[in-house]
Amino acid sequence: MPSPGTAPKINSLRLQTHADLNVLREQILAARDPQRSEVVICHGTGCLANGSQKVAAAFKEALAAAGIPAKVTPGIKTTGCHGFCSRGPLVIVRPQGLFYQRVQPKDAQEIVERTLVEGNPVERLLYKDPRSNENIYKENDIPFYKLQQRVVLHNIGKIDPTDITDTIAAGGYQALAKALSTMTPEQVVEQVERSGLRGRGGAGFPTGRKWRSALSAIKKKGRPVYVVVNGDEGDPGAFMDRTIMEGDPHAVLEGLIIGAYALGAENGYLYVRAEYPLAIRHLEIAMAQARTYGLLGANILNSGFSFDARINRGAGAFVCGESTALFTSIEGKPGNPRPKYVRSVEEGLWGRPTVLNNVETWANIPLIIERGGEWYAGLGVPHSTGTKVFSLVGKVNNVGLVEVPMGVSITWS
Repeated sequence: MPSPGTAPKINSLRLQTHADLNVLREQILAARDPQRSEVVICHGTGCLANGSQKVAAAFKEALAAAGIPAKVTPGIKTTGCHGFCSRGPLVIVRPQGLFYQRVQPKDAQEIVERTLVEGNPVERLLYKDPRSNENIYKENDIPFYKLQQRVVLHNIGKIDPTDITDTIAAGGYQALAKALSTMTPEQVVEQVERSGLRGRGGAGFPTGRKWRSALSAIKKKGRPVYVVVNGDEGDPGAFMDRTIMEGDPHAVLEGLIIGAYALGAENGYLYVRAEYPLAIRHLEIAMAQARTYGLLGANILNSGFSFDARINRGAGAFVCGESTALFTSIEGKPGNPRPKYVRSVEEGLWGRPTVLNNVETWANIPLIIERGGEWYAGLGVPHSTGTKVFSLVGKVNNVGLVEVPMGVSITWS
């Protein structure tokens, strides 16, 4: 397992209000030099398997050997999966935006000397258009990325998932602060309903309707109510949820906290398969950092709302991706499914009202609250709004991860 990443040590700093969050974000951004070069190295599972950790170590050595003055020394950032898995390890040099593919440790010195010192690209490491055979220099100009609409994945490949300050600088937890300071729980549910968001786990059940049903069940049965993240992604070739948990764990956590506020839940669970050790590690780091900053736990942002969550590891049973089997596993029993005479929003964990959504669904919630349900409903098609993340595997030209609007057609060429 890789090291936790390039995050600085988190200082004890508990945020009290939405204004505190804004001030912190401004301080983080003000301390950064937008002109300073930065070497961004993909540390998603695919790139790690191809040696990106050794690439990062080689860059550190090459930068030290180059003798660049301390004031202009480029930074090194490790991120989650960029999606273009068949081309890894991936390295992007910012702010130029140069995109290097299949980078090996031996290439680090050449990139430092030619790109960071001299300002020239290393042509042999650039992506070549398969039709024209011409070099493409920047990530956003590559057809694989150019045709996507990244909404859920908008931060992945840009932030260090082990550094909450990087997430906050990118706008993380703004939606949570907005919900707690300016919205009632009912208004949060209304925005989710307006968005038209459907569950991204496969069934496509309307998320807002599920939440509304849970509220009706709570009125009849009372509390407690639980919120649960289904991260037991067992389908062959699927790695959408894993990528989100690895690359932007705070988005999942923020969505879960917002959902808990809307439903009045005090406790939640993130059920993640044990075969995803990096995702579990990054979620653990994210939760610890969120507690330190007062974004998870007691009296979040001094709002009077308290919520905490824990991670449950699945033991590799495919059936535990099914809701009732997942619940029995969390309860400490064998993960056996049970007849669904009653829906989980009425009787889920320990027989209590429970809202279970998958990773990608929860990661959409902060975007909906921050930008509004109407904005989200404008994406995709009327009966199925938003975007969807897909993993491309098998006999395809570009193995990897893409995000496109719902309703997009598949064209073979």
